[in-house]
Amino acid sequence: QVQLVESGGGLVQAGDSLRLSCAASGRAFSIYTTGWFRQAPGKEREFVAAISWSGGSTYYADSVKGRFTISRDNAKNMVYLQMNSLKPEDTAVYYCAADENRSRLHGVHEYEYDYWGQGTQVTVSS
Repeated sequence: QVQLVESGGGLVQAGDSLRLSCAASGRAFSIYTTGWFRQAPGKEREFVAAISWSGGSTYYADSVKGRFTISRDNAKNMVYLQMNSLKPEDTAVYYCAADENRSRLHGVHEYEYDYWGQGTQVTVSS
């Protein structure tokens, strides 16, 4: 079992930056591919970014490519999402998720992930 706790969300203005953190506890987090998803009001949860267990491979949704950066520190059991040039359409609850399938570098579908955090709210005003 892995427990995930997100933090770092908040209310910012368009163009600002935020860094989300995902703290993991339980089984060795370093063996899991980790992803970030988000869910805006009235919309389905969508993929944002993913990083392989080693940190050597990353993948982004087109909507955030060039603005968001995912990274991890396995020694600290942490994964981060640096979000720059935020837009109002980035407003959502952001979730961290972990995938037990180590051979999968970066899943983009919810069903590929086995563990989820409770989410952190990000609100971007125009």
